[in-house]
Amino acid sequence: MKGIVFTEFMEMVDEKFSPEMTESLLDEVDLESGGVYTSVATYDHGEIVSLVGKLSEKTDIPVPTLIQVFGEYLLERFTVLYPAFFEGVTSTFSFLDSIENHVHIEVKKLYNDAELPTFKTEKNGDLEMTMIYQSERPFADLAEGLIRGSVAFFGEEIRITREDLGDCNGSHAKFRLEKVAA
Repeated sequence: MKGIVFTEFMEMVDEKFSPEMTESLLDEVDLESGGVYTSVATYDHGEIVSLVGKLSEKTDIPVPTLIQVFGEYLLERFTVLYPAFFEGVTSTFSFLDSIENHVHIEVKKLYNDAELPTFKTEKNGDLEMTMIYQSERPFADLAEGLIRGSVAFFGEEIRITREDLGDCNGSHAKFRLEKVAA
């Protein structure tokens, strides 16, 4: 998993909890990397799983909730760090539809060794979209947070339902998005 995910997670913990919480996590979780992350390096996804687990333990916030909140935070950061991904995009549906064939292509140019999940989208008219998330890693909660962050960024009212697929370990999920009529 690319280091930017780790560096942004640490920034989120600093911002939403405290720098002391971040230090505590790094001190208490045995990490192969030693907890020293750079945005361009690659790290074992198990490290972020361990960090989130410890944060959950310390805050009494369920792991899925923390990962979804991180996804929302990450989407907001992506709008700042990678504004080109959002240029000319005017809605949640159009952004989500661009991930596989635009955003991920650009990410691969920046990080050629990035192991990216797949996002298959299908529009069902103007008011509905289905998105299938599939990954080697169990981060459907992160995908859900990114979707929720997209909805917030574009200021839309969209109902999101999720169905876990496969063995329900969080690596394969179907999201149904329905625009709420104004």
